[in-house]
Amino acid sequence: MTYQIHPSAVIDEGAQIGDGSRVWHFAHVCAGARIGRQCSLGQNVFVGNRVVIGDHVKVQNNVSVYDNVTLEDGVFCGPSMVFTNVYNPRSLIERKGEYRDTLVKRGATLGANCTIVCGVAIGEYAFVGAGAVINKDVPAYALMVGVPARQIGWMSEFGEQLDLPVRGEGEAICPNSGQRYVLDGATLRKAAA
Repeated sequence: MTYQIHPSAVIDEGAQIGDGSRVWHFAHVCAGARIGRQCSLGQNVFVGNRVVIGDHVKVQNNVSVYDNVTLEDGVFCGPSMVFTNVYNPRSLIERKGEYRDTLVKRGATLGANCTIVCGVAIGEYAFVGAGAVINKDVPAYALMVGVPARQIGWMSEFGEQLDLPVRGEGEAICPNSGQRYVLDGATLRKAAA
């Protein structure tokens, strides 16, 4: 395999890292981690044993991807954003058997300093704003902000906000890609080309 590892990074024996990936300063990848192709793990990133990271994922500086987190292809994790894996942690109570799965689907963006409370699924190409706290499932293409996060709109795959209400019926075209999107109730889908 051909990937780049900074000399200060620690890659435990058994970790799988795909071709073209880069692991930067002071990162630590545990033995059971599986990381895809063309990924970037920034400075001071931690990747746990029971973590799966797809292809073309960017994990920015100071992010810990704990056990039971799955990041599908093309996910972006902004600087210092946070994952959890225990819902009700206590220092004096062992809860490793209570880890909850978190799934971040293809193309989603998790903004700087946001927090993802364990046990949720974040839909394809959803966009979580900086500092938001996600404590429930997020629909595909949803734009989420606030504490706790609430949906305020929809985003295209290109990363542009679409001129559509949060609920209702309508269509919008991404100004950059020209792709058409259709809103049906509380569900947005990309129209066939």
